[in-house]
Amino acid sequence: MATDTNSQIYHERQKLQFCLLHSLNNLFQQKDVFTRSSLNEIAEKLVLEEPNNETWTPLSVLFKPHHNALTGNYDINVLIAALEDKGKNVVWHDRRNGASSIDLDGPEDALMGILLNVPVRMFAGLWKSRHWVSLRKIDGVWYNLDSDLVASQAFEDTEKVREFLDYIIGHGGEVLLVMNNKQ
Repeated sequence: MATDTNSQIYHERQKLQFCLLHSLNNLFQQKDVFTRSSLNEIAEKLVLEEPNNETWTPLSVLFKPHHNALTGNYDINVLIAALEDKGKNVVWHDRRNGASSIDLDGPEDALMGILLNVPVRMFAGLWKSRHWVSLRKIDGVWYNLDSDLVASQAFEDTEKVREFLDYIIGHGGEVLLVMNNKQ
């Protein structure tokens, strides 16, 4: 992958554990399509809709069921609800099929982009977490819009995207396809 020099590619950088927020804005290629406030609101709404509300504890102020109130760290339920609110459909890719089964060359109006949830280790492997990453095809070129990168990175071609996705799948990552039309 080459670092992108196209200033027209929107790319938010990582802050705390708000990688889902940055991933979504990078996917939509626009600042503040989603905000901390809007994702927190979605997370709180999900809690109210849960049939088995958990018992409140003093830690509940900080550690919410779908996110951390201070640092973010939103879960898959927030991601799906946020995208559905924007008329998108999330399809969990069956990892047994590999990346070859994903139509990366199809029309851009069908597949909006790809969200990855990848395992990360920090502090010499003592801290395990997960990180959200966006991939999107813009003007015929696929980009890695990872908020941990200094700038977006363009893939050479769709074969490089497939190799990257197969690597992610092989190392415990999850691949979610974001479709433009609900199916």
